[in-house]
Amino acid sequence: MSDRMRRVNSLLREAIATEVEDLKDPRLGFVTVTSVDTAPNLRTAVVHYAVIGTPEELASSQAALDSAASRISRNVGSQVRLKYTPKLTFVLDEAAERSAHISAILRDVAEEDGGDEEAPDV
Repeated sequence: MSDRMRRVNSLLREAIATEVEDLKDPRLGFVTVTSVDTAPNLRTAVVHYAVIGTPEELASSQAALDSAASRISRNVGSQVRLKYTPKLTFVLDEAAERSAHISAILRDVAEEDGGDEEAPDV
């Protein structure tokens, strides 16, 4: 990935995160925008996000983000100067969930081994 695309992704991530924070949708849980992958032609962008909650809360947050995608895109387009404003697609980033799961497994293993050592934080 070129430095230009890294800068575009970073700039979009910050602008999208600000717009998501400003959403007043009650379906939306505690959402964190983790990364943005913009297509080289700047027409589309995949927004990876993490949200804490039950599977029902995850689904309602996804629905809220999907319904607000065009408004978020329009607001981001007015903040960020790009040739095109990308069409946004929101995708759940499961890395945080996997990390928590691995940490729990490591803690369980450490407890089974006698609990003398603390499990490392991942």
